[in-house]
Order: sequence, then structure tokens, then C-alpha cells
Amino acid sequence: MFDLHPRFLSALEPDFRPASLWNRAYQSLVARDPGARPCAITLGRPDGTVSRHDTRLLGPAHPAAALTLEYVERLLKFLLWQKGGSEVLVAGADEVTARLARIYHPAGERTFDHAFMGETVYGRPFRIAAAGFAALPEERSPGLPLGRNLQGCRIGFDIGGSDRKVAAVVDGRVVFSEEVAWDPYFQQDPAYHIEGVHASLQRAAAHLPRVDAIGGSAAGVYVNNEVRVASLFRGVPPELFERHIRRMFFTLRERWGGVPFEVANDGEVTALAGSMSLSDNAVLGVSMGTSMAGGYVRASGEITAWLNELAFAPIDHNPGAPGDEWSGDIGCGVQYFSQQGVARFAQRAGFAFAAGMPVPEQLVMVQQALAAGDPRARAVYEAVGICFGYALAHYADFYEFRHLLLLGRVTSGEGGAVILNRAAAVLRDEFPDLAARLQLHMPDEKSKRHGQAIAAASLPALGQPAPAIHSLP
Repeated sequence: MFDLHPRFLSALEPDFRPASLWNRAYQSLVARDPGARPCAITLGRPDGTVSRHDTRLLGPAHPAAALTLEYVERLLKFLLWQKGGSEVLVAGADEVTARLARIYHPAGERTFDHAFMGETVYGRPFRIAAAGFAALPEERSPGLPLGRNLQGCRIGFDIGGSDRKVAAVVDGRVVFSEEVAWDPYFQQDPAYHIEGVHASLQRAAAHLPRVDAIGGSAAGVYVNNEVRVASLFRGVPPELFERHIRRMFFTLRERWGGVPFEVANDGEVTALAGSMSLSDNAVLGVSMGTSMAGGYVRASGEITAWLNELAFAPIDHNPGAPGDEWSGDIGCGVQYFSQQGVARFAQRAGFAFAAGMPVPEQLVMVQQALAAGDPRARAVYEAVGICFGYALAHYADFYEFRHLLLLGRVTSGEGGAVILNRAAAVLRDEFPDLAARLQLHMPDEKSKRHGQAIAAASLPALGQPAPAIHSLP
């Protein structure tokens, strides 16, 4: 166990053990170990996509060799939710691979990840196996063009866990926008979801002379506009999900006369909105909302076919870190960078919420307290910002980005500025080289709404088939 000594710690998360510092401490040991060895991990998908990550491990005889399993397991967990894959091959660490296969097993600690990355998303059994370096498949992770189509009369929508947003856009100019509260998580009737989105589209269409295309963003895994997995629809029984929700966007497209219709993960649209507003690429977008969404635009201007589901990517090595209610794993981003995270910190800060109060209402209560100068509320946002600063350094080990764009309901009001200020302070003090090359951005309230809407509306191209998009919550 490393004694990390983070220079920034919140009293609301005193045992936080940043993955960015933990990994650096482990690699410091590796650099001094004459028996250190290379290791490579590949993640493959049924469509032939392959991602590869190279690292180095302590030699098996090193006194601290027991730390290697924790290092590789947390690394694999991050890679799975960043890039996705149903077949994992590991070269250079056979003894660790055997342990990983037991952990990521229907009877193991990561049974959720085993099922999700296997049959649920990729329709294949999930598998982890040892392989020689020569037997590893070549990296194959092509970029995908996405959005930036502004011509014509378009509708852009965004469906989240607490509201639906919609906008009417004419040649890139927003002529109408609306936000409607809803509560989709535990609604069992598919019509609640389908008719709710359809009603928002109708209200936007009333402000357009015609509808040339419709684009949307939503939390979840979407493959060619088909819903594969999304927490928004967790209340819909499996049979009704298969019958009505899986192809709900095809149903909506038919209602709108078959116009070009494209849906992408909300994190990808966040990153796209940032790229469009900044007129630059190499953007990592993070949305702190009901959950946490991530998206990435490469330096080339393309998105990736990766999952970018940072909500379930680990950022804390504290063995007592909070667990999320979906995967059951601990120390993952969703418990720090979402409405859930704010509510968790707020309870530690001394806020008393009424029994059964919905998390979005808890967030509003904290935001109102911050606006009134309540020091407990400021401590909540400072805790989020400190953890986020260390998380950004961790993300930078996996993404090449120049810009960080922060969005989401958690960032509304003064709280967003507090988060970014504390995160920037962590980067300047702990990771000065990264701070020198990374710019942190948070749009104003109007840009948050309209920028996301324009980016979503720009997804479909007119007069040509839509690209195959595979993106995530």
C-alpha cells in the first residue's frame, strides 16, 4: 500500500487515493526494478476493432509484486470502459492474467463488467486470456466523422435523467429551445419515453418551416441508432425493451417521414459541441449530470468508436471508496462527478435532505445554499473540484487532449466555477507539465444549452447515409 500524500484533500473525502498518484508511485517502483517487464493488453470487438495499451510491471520477485494485480486490474477496468471490448488478451503477465479471468467472471467480483462487455453490448461471451506478444492482434481503431452539418432546418434534442432538451435550428442558428422535466429511470411503460421525446420534437417543429433532419444525444450505448444499453430505460421490462425501446429512434424517424435521424451518446455530443465552439480539436468533454458522461474528439477532428464511459472508469484506489448502484464497483467517476456525487458530499457536509427527496432536488438545494453563501455548499463543490483535478491527470494518461470542456447540471451557477478553479489548482501544483498544455473550459449557461443543441442537430448529414456510430453513457 502506497503512502501517497496528495497535496490537496477535502475534509469531505479525506481518504481519497488518486489513481493518478497511485499509478505514478507504482511506475516509480518499476523504473527502479532491474527485473521489470513489459506488458501489453489488447481489447477486441466482434467487428475487428482492436485497442492496445502497453505498460511495464514489477518483476514477479520484487518485494512489492503483490501490487501488480491491483495495478493491472484497475488498468483493465479503465480500458474496458474507455474503449470497450469482449476479448481481452494480456501479454507478459500470465500469472496476473489468470487472476483477472477469475475476477472478471460470472462468479467473480466484476460479474457486471463480464456480462456488460460480453453478451449485453457485443453479443459474444466475454473472455480474458494470456497470449505471447507476437500473437497479439494489431491496433485497429479508426476514427469516425460525426456532425458539423449545419445546413437546413433541423431539430436537436438531448434526453437525460432529469430533463429533456430540444431546439429548433436553422442554418446553425437556434430559433427555439425548451427544457422539460421528466423522470425516466423507473418508468415501465415504453410510451412514456417514446411519446415524451416525440412531444418535444413536435414543439420544436412548430417553429420551423420544415424539418430536414433530426439529431439527438442521450446517455447509453447506441449502435447505428439502436439502443443497446441505457440507464434511462432501466425501468422498462426486458420484453418491452426489446419490442419498443431498442429501435425507438427508428420508430420516431418513421413518424417524421424518414428524414435523416442520428443519435449519439451525450458525452460524444458534448465533445463535439466543444470542438465546434472552440474551432479546435483534441477535446475531452465531461458532462456532470444525473450520471457522468464522457466524449472525445481526436486531434484529427474525428470521434472514436470507443465507449468513453468515464462514469464507470476508476479514479480512486481507496479500498473504502463508495460503490455505484449499477456495477457495484468502488472508486469510479460517477460517485464523484455527478448529481449523485454532489448529494453524497452534501450529506457529509451536514446537509439534511427529506426522506425520499430525489437527487436532482438535492442538487438544487445545494446550489441554492451556495448562492446564499453557505460554506457547506462551497465545501461540496471544492471536494468535487479536487477529485476532478486528480482525475484529469489520470485521464491524460489515456487520452491526448488539449481542451477539457465541462458541462452538465452540476456545473450550473457558481458551482461550476468552483469545480474548475480547484481542479486547475491541483493541476498547477501536482502536475505542472500537464497544466501548461491543458486548457479548461466551461461555457456560459446559454452556450451550454444552445451549443449542445446545435451539435446534436448537426449529427445527420443530408442526402447521404449516416455513419455507423458506437458510443456510450
